[in-house]
Amino acid sequence: MNREEISQIAHADHPIKAPLDDGSVRRLLERGVPRADARVLDLGCGSAEWLLRALDAHPHLRAEGVDISGEALALADRAASRLGVRERLVLHHRSAADFTSVEPFDLVLSVGATHAFGGLLPTLAEARKHLAPGGRVLIGEGFWDREPSPEAVEMLGDFADLATTVDRVVADGWTPVDGHVSTRGELDAYEWSCWGSLASWGLDRPADPDGSQALETAGVRRSEWLRVYRDTWGFVSLVLRRTAD
Repeated sequence: MNREEISQIAHADHPIKAPLDDGSVRRLLERGVPRADARVLDLGCGSAEWLLRALDAHPHLRAEGVDISGEALALADRAASRLGVRERLVLHHRSAADFTSVEPFDLVLSVGATHAFGGLLPTLAEARKHLAPGGRVLIGEGFWDREPSPEAVEMLGDFADLATTVDRVVADGWTPVDGHVSTRGELDAYEWSCWGSLASWGLDRPADPDGSQALETAGVRRSEWLRVYRDTWGFVSLVLRRTAD
């Protein structure tokens, strides 16, 4: 199995691919969507779970999602049809860096996908290109809650601490108007769900080589979380507006 297949199985019971519970997602969308008929863009939308929830909550909202995964977009397409929101969702199978739009967007999302753009500030630069005057960005990024081990940095990346992360965003010309720091409960629930779903999938397929791979991968990832980064890594979601608009 490739990385995408493993990710889809791991997120079967936690479709938001970030350590956020449903209440936190709902609140962030409420703060991020500026009006009922907003235009919303998700850069690196995957299966478009954020957009589906926004569309379901706002009958007049329109949304577009961009992702390089055709399989994830197919899942989004089917889910949108089941929810009855497909006619208000446009999906683009391409790199977000190559995406252009004639009309700007009132909210641009990128939660847990900043690695695809080379980090937090490059992601904000990409979002800025598509943002309407007075619009908002909802972005999610990891940070180090405590001094990490070299192994943790090598595994997850060279994040800053929370205060420095926010300072960098502000220095880049953005003002936070809301935010959420994932709780220990959200962080743990996310990891247990991902690696538990993957392990269960493997256990259900004892004669399948893919099942053995899934079970082994789940064990490795669970151990990495518990032993390497559980006590040091955090996640922050920020609702931002441009400071000078």
